[in-house]
Amino acid sequence: MIVYGDGPRREDPRAKLAILADLLRGLSAEPPGLARHAALVGALIEAGELAQALADATFAERGFDAPSPTDDAAMALLMAVAHSAWLSWQSGFTQAGPVPEAELTALSTRPMPATVEPRSAEGFAYYALYPEAFGLAAAALPPAPRVIGLRSIGTTLAAMVAAARGTGAPVTVRPVGHPFRRELALAPELAAALLANPAAFAIVDEGPGLSGSSFGAAMDFLQGGGVPLPRIHLLPGHGGAPGPEAGEAARARWDRMARHPASLECLLLTAERPEHRLESWASALLGPAEVPMEEISGGAWRARRFPSKAEWPPLHPFMERRKFLFRARGGAWMLKFAGLGRHGEAAAARARHLHAAGFTPEPAGLLHGFLAERWMDDAGPLNPATADRPALLAHLGRYLGFRARTMPAEAGAGAGDLLAMARQNTLEALDEAAAARLDSWAPQIPALEAAMRRVWTDNRPHAWEWLVLPSGRLLKADAVDHAAAHDLIGAQDIAWDVAGAAVELDLTNTERDALAEAVGREAGRAVNPALLAFLTPCYLAFQLGYYTMAADALGWNPPEAERARAATRRYAAGLERALPRG
Repeated sequence: MIVYGDGPRREDPRAKLAILADLLRGLSAEPPGLARHAALVGALIEAGELAQALADATFAERGFDAPSPTDDAAMALLMAVAHSAWLSWQSGFTQAGPVPEAELTALSTRPMPATVEPRSAEGFAYYALYPEAFGLAAAALPPAPRVIGLRSIGTTLAAMVAAARGTGAPVTVRPVGHPFRRELALAPELAAALLANPAAFAIVDEGPGLSGSSFGAAMDFLQGGGVPLPRIHLLPGHGGAPGPEAGEAARARWDRMARHPASLECLLLTAERPEHRLESWASALLGPAEVPMEEISGGAWRARRFPSKAEWPPLHPFMERRKFLFRARGGAWMLKFAGLGRHGEAAAARARHLHAAGFTPEPAGLLHGFLAERWMDDAGPLNPATADRPALLAHLGRYLGFRARTMPAEAGAGAGDLLAMARQNTLEALDEAAAARLDSWAPQIPALEAAMRRVWTDNRPHAWEWLVLPSGRLLKADAVDHAAAHDLIGAQDIAWDVAGAAVELDLTNTERDALAEAVGREAGRAVNPALLAFLTPCYLAFQLGYYTMAADALGWNPPEAERARAATRRYAAGLERALPRG
């Protein structure tokens, strides 16, 4: 099934460096505190992306990782920012290093490609992976380890480990090859320098994922160079084992390794120092906690919205963001991870924009990656079957039309990518004959692509994402970040949301057409009927893949797996009906 996606972007590295320089210089005027620290970590992430992109450009030019003066200058800048960020964390946000003017100047004088390909790090954007947690994990390492970061995100994480442990700059490498059988490709001089007899090695990345093969590639290289396993330490993003694509030998080796996982719990939830706890940050913004903060991730929020488990909607355990319920001053707030750095800032801006228009709950602020939004205790879930249908359609028209008119966007899967996804998922879920029925769209892809006007689509129109207040007023929950999620879709034409609303709210064809007309009036631009017809099976095929993968991931929990399978059956039936005929 095709669900995940991460479209590459091209940037001018000198323009990226100039933006980073302005950000770092602006921080010198900011008062000490959590907001300055959050911005400093945002700068760290940007510096890491630049170092990763330049190193990958060197790799692309030569076909292997090799020493490069430009890459070294980028790493020196990254290390300066990492030292400053770690000082800020350790000092309780009261101190930070100086602006790294010498490092900025040194990198600006080096030759650079015209464009590079920075990779957005999923952990920083979606999965509450904090660089500071790797700094804490580094305390368990032996003295003076050689730190190796696995690109992409391992660039930034390794710099934080090196800064916290007080070692020299890390070396970053790009594992390549089949996703489940990665290898390293190193220039002989780089390989020799890496193996130059340090007391210990630390391999840093956000995994392990389905196979753990990126970590495995680095371990294979070190073992092949004569390094015994006891001298190799792993700093992964979680404490679990590699996923189901890892072989028995890889699993057995993983179990024998010294591992020091980064932990959000130790960093933000159970930290010894109050100023490091998420609950303290929330108290400073919202008032003293009335009861201990409660985690509602992993679908736990459902118990507060639905009277019985029989009504619980399905979930995907690996795609839900971390979230907590915080009660203060007689009110309740949800603290949901929205992303570090620019990711969180953009999500907070969208939350303010949508709330000001009356469509979403009130946002109170951004707490170093966690967006605080009001939790509506008295709200219930939407039941489309019993709702006032004309009122529901009118509200949907205003909401989706507002997004189409005021929230333009750029990045998103193209029409060809959506068709490829829909065909593959249909093939796997139904059969080749059903998948072939999508082929009639292929000649129309250029016209469909030209017709798209991308906006920050909601991408989550499911009935359980709507809050019904006692007055009957509707609010949209979870409305700010699904067009920037770790999946293929991204920002689409508003027809995507119209198609999704028709599917999720069981609209008749007449109601769907009325909704499209209302959205067009509100947006000032008609919803393209050909796009709506094309995107409907694409939406269904995506959701089918999403919940198929969820069911597979939930094999250990039969009730949750069955909820996901029930969703797949519903989407499969809808897809069969929506496929072109003849």
